[in-house]
Amino acid sequence: MVWGPNLDNEEYFSIPMIRKFLCALDTIPDGGSKGATLMVSGDERDIFLVRCGEHVFAYLNSCPHTGATLNFQPDQFMSFDNGYIQCSIHGAQFRIYDGYCVYGPCLGFSLQRIDVEVNCGAVIASAPDCNQE
Repeated sequence: MVWGPNLDNEEYFSIPMIRKFLCALDTIPDGGSKGATLMVSGDERDIFLVRCGEHVFAYLNSCPHTGATLNFQPDQFMSFDNGYIQCSIHGAQFRIYDGYCVYGPCLGFSLQRIDVEVNCGAVIASAPDCNQE
């Protein structure tokens, strides 16, 4: 499941969006990860960011297998070689660029993506403003 804009939905363009500063790009090591929080559908949720050069990918911090958090220590979401996102409980491994599970008990499932952008060195999330009437 991808959490982000559904451009086929005409109502999408009338929903107000919230943009939230998450962190400075240079606070995420290249090839590394960082935890953060974000309001998603009215609830504060743990998310994490993975940096690949000037690109950042973000996902909810929830394994599709059990719903458990992925990290075993703060900001530690990566496999030992930093090639995959890894669940600390079951060892499931996910591709960085799309969150698709390539190894482990949730093979074929994906992490829930969060839309982020890098703008002038700032990592910014965009989310629907569910508090608008």
